[in-house]
Amino acid sequence: MKFILLIHGNEQAEARRSEAEAKQVVGQHMKVAQELRGAGKMVHGERLRPQAEATRLRAKGGQTQVTDGPFAETKEVIGGFYLIDCASKAEAVEWASKLPVREDGFIEVRPVWEM
Repeated sequence: MKFILLIHGNEQAEARRSEAEAKQVVGQHMKVAQELRGAGKMVHGERLRPQAEATRLRAKGGQTQVTDGPFAETKEVIGGFYLIDCASKAEAVEWASKLPVREDGFIEVRPVWEM
């Protein structure tokens, strides 16, 4: 079964990180990604560009509205994701727990519909 691990964080807080802190976090992600690949669990994973470069599409009154970021109403944004293949949700949560999480962020584990 596939699960997506959505990495939520605060872009303003991340911008205040020192270069050493940022390198440490990236290193932790690379270590976990390597472990996932070695275990045959990794399907795909990517870091996302900042929210300011995003675009939202919404339907309103039968019309599609397109809005460019940043989006002021959100504090936590998705900064990246891992798509993994696990036998159970418990296993996916176990893998997610290996990822670095800051006090101002969280990781969401969601099963993927498979057709």
